[in-house]
Amino acid sequence: MSASSSQPAAWRRLLQSAGPVLGLLFVLGLLALSDEARPTVFTGRNAAIVLTQTVIVALGALGMTMIIVGGGIDLSVGAAVAFASVVGAKMLSSGWSSWPAAVAVVATGAIIGAANGALIAGLRLPPFIITLGMMGVVRGAAKWISGKQAVYNPEDSGLNALMERTNPQGFLPLPPGVWITLGLAVVASFVMRRSIFGRHVYAIGSNEAAARLCGVRVQTTKLWLYTLAGAFFGLAGLMQQSRLTQGDPTVAVGLELDIIAAVVIGGASLNGGIGGIGGSLMGALLMAVLRNGTNQLGWDSYIQEIIIGMVIVMAVGLDKWRQNRAS
Repeated sequence: MSASSSQPAAWRRLLQSAGPVLGLLFVLGLLALSDEARPTVFTGRNAAIVLTQTVIVALGALGMTMIIVGGGIDLSVGAAVAFASVVGAKMLSSGWSSWPAAVAVVATGAIIGAANGALIAGLRLPPFIITLGMMGVVRGAAKWISGKQAVYNPEDSGLNALMERTNPQGFLPLPPGVWITLGLAVVASFVMRRSIFGRHVYAIGSNEAAARLCGVRVQTTKLWLYTLAGAFFGLAGLMQQSRLTQGDPTVAVGLELDIIAAVVIGGASLNGGIGGIGGSLMGALLMAVLRNGTNQLGWDSYIQEIIIGMVIVMAVGLDKWRQNRAS
């Protein structure tokens, strides 16, 4: 390949990796033009609020990135988050200490993910159908075990501190949940880019038949893929429980759309084989900034939904355009 033909490809790769950052800067630039939003948006206090609000979507995006890169999808995320938070709150209210309850919450998400992975890999049915059905099952189970009402954490529970801001008027210190999310993002990025498992996930998403012919254990990898992603969803449920100081079976409705949007905005392809953890984090942050900025402007929630829907459509359209150019 000549140097002249390799330059456009290099520019496309640079644009794809920098796209989420440029999108975030563009949104911040628009907010900076508003005299109404500028005094409150660009403060340390508000930055801490945005980062805290990003945690739940970002943790979900870590798991969803792996699934989408592997050519799958998971629509049961919101239900899994709600169910896991109810499990944690029920354990705490029954006298369990914080650490066993936290492990149980993460394990609950992993079990739901393993069930999805087993059905998808074993029955070889479309992930859309399996996870859509699981969404209803898990949401119903959450309402069942909670008696269709919120279950509150004890006031002295250590889990309440995970998303607590001890300095509401300043930037630091950030809640532990923010640092946990950043640390796990580094680990997840290493796993996806440097481990054999991550390379197998990219191979399956790019061409499952070719990956199988190359010796990749496709069905086993899918099982572990959904299980690991489920653990991230369970951890998102733990953060949700900490933020609300309760387990609520009715929360996180539509959360899967925010998470998928963050991953797609971050540069992942819904056809699989393309995507990265860093881009998904930027996508999650962009979603949080959009919601925060429109709140500061006093816009109604339906306007936020319209804007986010338009952003999703544009991101998918850009992905399609990239694929056409590549082909």
